[in-house]
Amino acid sequence: MSLRAKQKEARTLTGLPGESTIQRATPFLKWAGGKSQLITTYDGFFPKRFNRYFEPFTGGGAIFFHLKNQRGEFKASLSDLNDELINCYRVIKNDVEELISHLKTHPNDEDYFYELRAVDAKTLSEIERAARLIYLNKTCFNGLYRVNSKGQFNVPFGFYKNPRTCNETNLRACSAALADVELNCRPFDHVLKFAKKGDLVYFDPPYHPLSSTANFTSYTRNCFSADDQEHLADVFAKLDKRGCHVMLSNSDCAFIRDLYKDFSIETVNAIRAINCKSEGRGKITEVLVLNR
Repeated sequence: MSLRAKQKEARTLTGLPGESTIQRATPFLKWAGGKSQLITTYDGFFPKRFNRYFEPFTGGGAIFFHLKNQRGEFKASLSDLNDELINCYRVIKNDVEELISHLKTHPNDEDYFYELRAVDAKTLSEIERAARLIYLNKTCFNGLYRVNSKGQFNVPFGFYKNPRTCNETNLRACSAALADVELNCRPFDHVLKFAKKGDLVYFDPPYHPLSSTANFTSYTRNCFSADDQEHLADVFAKLDKRGCHVMLSNSDCAFIRDLYKDFSIETVNAIRAINCKSEGRGKITEVLVLNR
């Protein structure tokens, strides 16, 4: 059966009744390093008041959606270097109903998965690209996003019996939360052009590896190096001097602690979910760096 025929068949089989009410928005993608599990820990560290919110490594957006649910209206700017990710956010913001319709055309089928994975995203429309990303994320192994040096998604099929590739309720809630949000594909240091005194900036970069085999930074084709970590620490310090509220998450290691030794460093407990071996997953400490 052709890829198009499988899409047509899936449209008639997909459909989740009772999904019309708006709910609290939660991340629509599973993202390596996502902060959903740490939100209750972070809650006590968010400033009581801030002007605008900036998140230069948006990823799954768990912190943004939590603050939006909790605080209501505030101006926000979300950015990331991953253009496929930012396109997905834009489509959810502007064309969520068309996205939902398109997602229903994707069946949970191994052959179809690999056919769609092999498609060059640049040949697709923005809505098709967004649906492809969500579908691959929900049906691939361990639900993670990883690309090779050519920027091609390379995670294998996950063999899940009933993956929720189209959560209509949450997609609509995310669309509502993103209604007035500025979305950009740009480097993290561009926040220096826009953030002002009283704004909140949250950094969640690719974590510095704890060992030579623990490096997982393949969200884009570009690696996040030790030099990048040092540049980020410099940006953090500049925002602090400007009077911004600044928060940063990273791995708990001597290198990161030394970079932020002049700021408050909190130790938080997390669960490592991304590892090729099951014994490599489990509890680990991370750091949360705060400037005030």
